[in-house]
Amino acid sequence: MSERSYRAAIIGTGGIANAHAQAVANSGGRAELVAVADVDAGRAREFAAKYGESRAYGNAEELLREEELDVVHLCTPPQSHAPLAIACLEAGVTALVEKPPTLSLAEFDAVIEAERRSTAHVATVLQHRFGPGAVRLRRMAAAGELGRPLVATALTQWYRDEDYYAVPWRGTWESEGGGPTMGHGIHQFDLLLSILGPWSEVTAVAARQARSVDTEDVSMALVTFENGAVATVVNSVLSPRQTSELRFDYENATIEVEHLYGYTDDDWTVTPAPGHEDVKALWGADPSGESSGHTGWLAAVLDALDRGEAPPVTAADTRRTMEFIAALYASAFTGERVRSGQITADSPFALRMDGTGAPWRNQ
Repeated sequence: MSERSYRAAIIGTGGIANAHAQAVANSGGRAELVAVADVDAGRAREFAAKYGESRAYGNAEELLREEELDVVHLCTPPQSHAPLAIACLEAGVTALVEKPPTLSLAEFDAVIEAERRSTAHVATVLQHRFGPGAVRLRRMAAAGELGRPLVATALTQWYRDEDYYAVPWRGTWESEGGGPTMGHGIHQFDLLLSILGPWSEVTAVAARQARSVDTEDVSMALVTFENGAVATVVNSVLSPRQTSELRFDYENATIEVEHLYGYTDDDWTVTPAPGHEDVKALWGADPSGESSGHTGWLAAVLDALDRGEAPPVTAADTRRTMEFIAALYASAFTGERVRSGQITADSPFALRMDGTGAPWRNQ
């Protein structure tokens, strides 16, 4: 590993930017926040002063032109992610993009093409992959200690009221790309996909039940994986008792986590199948006090850059998740089962997540 320090900038200084700035501060000198930008120049200056007096800019173009950077954290609303990521890549700067990374699969493919032309990389911020529990689960599954994966559930049942959707860019296909499937549940089902591997087909429903938005406010999917496992995925912003839950039923044990916006080891439970009590001991052999937050994710990013590799979550990894989202919407809005690889470049669901149109659009 090198001992270099990476020059970092943040574009967009809203709420989530604080988690990114804190992750840089927690990096032990491996990264340094040297600049920030926001369309609200005053807010950019306040944010810069809060996190070490870094330089503040009123737009991304000036920041990229004036600064020598290694990485840029994109913390803007979703509709600007793709153009900003492409601008970073064209400047030779690695883009670390908050979720959802783009509004559509076609937009994401444009980012992938820009990455191919660049010396830099693009990675999506899906930090729950990097919490110690998820890392341990993937390791044990790969070692065969859990047996075959059989059944899984991924539940994101959150509550967002009308005041939440008063922010202009929320709740529309044009600015957010989708509802809770895109902006909320992505963390849980991305973690599901990272553990169970490639998905093969999805059957889904989506509805607008209660919120005055253009997008769905709830979706559900039945998913089959290439390894034979089957899963249920629920994404909701209508649930007063909020929870984020994942459950994996393997031959040898049930592994579960329940949290809200980030987990620690205390949020996981292990229930061995009869005759496999050793699984619990294996799980508890390397306890950790870390959480599944941005600090652990950034450490994994810097580790990869030190090795000269693309940082996680790579474009290839993210594309599988984005294709899953497009397939979920395609199944929900057409009533058909959708298979992996079925959504080609000319599909309406590649161009927009609502594809042929949500059934409630004319109501």
